[in-house]
Amino acid sequence: MTPDPEAWPETPSTDPAVEAIRQIARALGSTLDERNWSLRRVTAGSRVNRQAIADLLAGRSWPDVATVARLTAFAWTALWPTGLTIDRRTEH
Repeated sequence: MTPDPEAWPETPSTDPAVEAIRQIARALGSTLDERNWSLRRVTAGSRVNRQAIADLLAGRSWPDVATVARLTAFAWTALWPTGLTIDRRTEH
């Protein structure tokens, strides 16, 4: 999803869809780190497939709305970005 996969999810994207997913991945990753949660714990609590969570965190796939909703409800934290700032002067 980014020119440099090693930089995921730290490097912003000019594509609004990719940027939204990047921010979701960052928010979820931060929540897991802060709470010391394993993928196994999040899977059990959210009923989201462990591989789907791992793929989101690694930038290998985009979650659907149901996945984001389940993860948000389990984590009790907002994952969906409230505002996307995109540099419109660059090419998509």
